[in-house]
Amino acid sequence: MTNQEFSFETKLLHNQHKFDPTTGGVSVPIQHASTFHQTDIDQFGKYDYSRSGNPTREALEDIIAELEEGTRGFAFSSGMAAISTAFLLLSAGDHIVISEDVYGGTFRMVTTVLTRFNIEHTFVDMTDLESVKAAIQPNTRALYIETPSNPLLKVTDIKAVCDIAKSIGAWSFVDNTFLTPALQKPLNLGADVVLHSATKFLSGHSDVVAGLAVVKDPELADRLGSLQNSFGAVLGVQDAWLVMRGLKTLSVRMEHSQKGAEKIAEYLKQHQLVSKVYYPGLADHPQHSIQENQATGAGAVLSFELESEETFRSFVNHVELPVFAVSLGAVESILSYPAKMSHAAMPVAEREKRGITNSLLRLSVGLENPDDLIKDFDLALKKSAERQTVTTK
Repeated sequence: MTNQEFSFETKLLHNQHKFDPTTGGVSVPIQHASTFHQTDIDQFGKYDYSRSGNPTREALEDIIAELEEGTRGFAFSSGMAAISTAFLLLSAGDHIVISEDVYGGTFRMVTTVLTRFNIEHTFVDMTDLESVKAAIQPNTRALYIETPSNPLLKVTDIKAVCDIAKSIGAWSFVDNTFLTPALQKPLNLGADVVLHSATKFLSGHSDVVAGLAVVKDPELADRLGSLQNSFGAVLGVQDAWLVMRGLKTLSVRMEHSQKGAEKIAEYLKQHQLVSKVYYPGLADHPQHSIQENQATGAGAVLSFELESEETFRSFVNHVELPVFAVSLGAVESILSYPAKMSHAAMPVAEREKRGITNSLLRLSVGLENPDDLIKDFDLALKKSAERQTVTTK
């Protein structure tokens, strides 16, 4: 059997970097060297300076390229470094069409940095293909998709939007952080660049900050590679090694966490203090069928809105198991407050327009027993209800 015939789960462990060919060590060596001795005056070796290429970082780049079924991968110092470098493919005078409820850091980059370089943007509801088409301008050069979106878990039809991009000669960028290649492969649906905050599910342990990009077209890969070398926000070798270690358990982590998310979403949907649950795995999610068609699962992230800000504050004060923090995709469950965490960079009016309210919470389900999380949530919600009863009296 060739490596191409193995399942995704097996490829996570058995790839070209499963052991060190020099020593046989079953771990990628960490090469800390910043520079490399050259034995020939006229012809340098493969590596000369670690910003331009490092064997440890390259191993991670090879692995993510294979997992996303692209031709070349790139490892950056953060997810935003990967996203920002991809945006550098654009030039002054270009225009971007972008998902409206995109991650707050991406919103900040587009609205406060790219505008300084005369790169225009239009935010649209990417679930509405007619709105996407209407937003296109003669200078549109990229369509930026985040699906499921953050934090409202809207699902964009990747192939349909990528087809629109191709019809006008524009690139399509897809943020695949929430689902990872374990569940969704945008390059196979027509995307030009796939982006990740590898800080999240790919590394999975809340102990590294990293970003990844994968490209299928070799010419575009060369352009992105040149930008990476010029911009210089490359991933350090220690962090590259940590991401590779985390990747080995990606499938089992995603499988367990997704099952937990499904169970918790169903529980929250029935609770009287929860006004709305956002999770593409629910049958009544508006884009449930699209999610089923383009991915093998709905992921481990969900959002829910409590009936009032008072209930929200009481719930957060009483819940015990999840950490209340920025980020997602870790072995421990993480409860986040989008309005003041992931989307704090977005002005209040813009948040409200997108439905990101002050009683909205985002939950990234970890590896705990989901029944324990439900018990914890149930007790916290009961205490919230009791407090409201006392306040009313």
